Amino acid sequence: MLPHTAETAESTRTRGKGRPRNSETAGPSLVEILNLIRSERATTRQALERESELGRAVVADRLQLLSDLGLVDESELGLATGGRAPRLVRFSARRGLVLVATLDQTAIGVGVSDLSGNLLTEHHEAADLTAPAAELASRLAALFHWCLERQTPTTAPWGISLSVPGTVPSVGDSAFMTATPPVLPAWEGFPLVETLTRQFDVPIWMRSSVETMTMGELHAGAGQGLRSMLFIKVGRRIGAGIVCDGQLYRGAQGAAGLIGALPVISDGLTGTLDAMAGSDMIQREGRVAADSGRSPVLADLVRRGGDITSIEVSQAAQIGDPAAVAILTRSGHLIGQVVATLANALNPDMIVLSGTLVQTNDILLAGIREAVYGASHPLVTRDLRIIRSQMGSSAGLVGAARVASEAIFAPAFLKDWIIQGKPTLHPDFAAFRADEDGAAVPQPEPAPPSVQGRSGS
Repeated sequence: MLPHTAETAESTRTRGKGRPRNSETAGPSLVEILNLIRSERATTRQALERESELGRAVVADRLQLLSDLGLVDESELGLATGGRAPRLVRFSARRGLVLVATLDQTAIGVGVSDLSGNLLTEHHEAADLTAPAAELASRLAALFHWCLERQTPTTAPWGISLSVPGTVPSVGDSAFMTATPPVLPAWEGFPLVETLTRQFDVPIWMRSSVETMTMGELHAGAGQGLRSMLFIKVGRRIGAGIVCDGQLYRGAQGAAGLIGALPVISDGLTGTLDAMAGSDMIQREGRVAADSGRSPVLADLVRRGGDITSIEVSQAAQIGDPAAVAILTRSGHLIGQVVATLANALNPDMIVLSGTLVQTNDILLAGIREAVYGASHPLVTRDLRIIRSQMGSSAGLVGAARVASEAIFAPAFLKDWIIQGKPTLHPDFAAFRADEDGAAVPQPEPAPPSVQGRSGS
């Protein structure tokens, strides 16, 4: 078997009639063939020759090297079509693992995926992101270790992918994160990315929760096979994930989809969509309705010492409380008006709505649908579907896994590590690690999930 060392890239080997093959010159064709196999655009040697337009000897040689590196497998036979059954060429998705995590205001989720972005294990538990960042990092690392211990056979991680509430700026020319971006106030001054890099010695990627949920829906949810899709997350903040030509659109700075910052008008008042239609508004207006007596259900809740949140307002609307219904309807109409503008500009195949309120409240959903269908061009709405997400909290983890798998096998990044056998030996990552101060970071003891958490495989 070919050794997985940096020296491999400098070596040559003899093949066939003694012709030397330099590993560096093989790089571009190796990248092309591996991604054809990984995407399942070609699953036999004949298909690889046809799709890559490379000769039989070259394809055979590259497959042997990829097999030596443990990246492909040819042990399975396909269906015979009049002759010998062809050997299927499969991507070895379990060659490495990706650690994934979603950080929300009130919960964290962790999981492990294979290199194709398929989630193997997941766990969710309550958390407070306003707690000290060092505590969050320690808990996250402990859960990652716990997830890895559950994998059989034991396989080393190749990367970490994080989903966070705030907007994550683009990293420029870098293929992975080298510093913690200022996405959460509680993280200011704490090197989360750098700490996890030292502890696990793998590259790290980070995206906003809206982006990862969009990726999860596109690749494993209702958006599979679609070329154009809008994903709308409704909560304290309202954001959009935009899929164009089958790819997530991030914008120049990674800030595409910040629709919550757009101005809207309601009852003569002007404000941002977040302030006028988000869950904070629903909670605030619910309290006003309870105090004024316009909402009998919410007023009774206050008399019994209960607290009013957007969830209580949503529940009151579901049972027909007039004031609560009006609050949710107004929120839905405002969100729908903004989404209609996006729909008219992008003409999506589907709009997927997510967030606790949307997924549990028919009135809010109906308000959004009514506004979108009423304010959009007939050609835009002719075949448009507006649905709830069915993936729940798994969407962010699945999407984070896809972010990592796409980054690891992006041709520009892949070409510089494929000969070495794994991305942790990429020259840029090796240089980044060499620049770190090398200070020892205490390794937290593997900790079992909280008994309040939810886990699955």
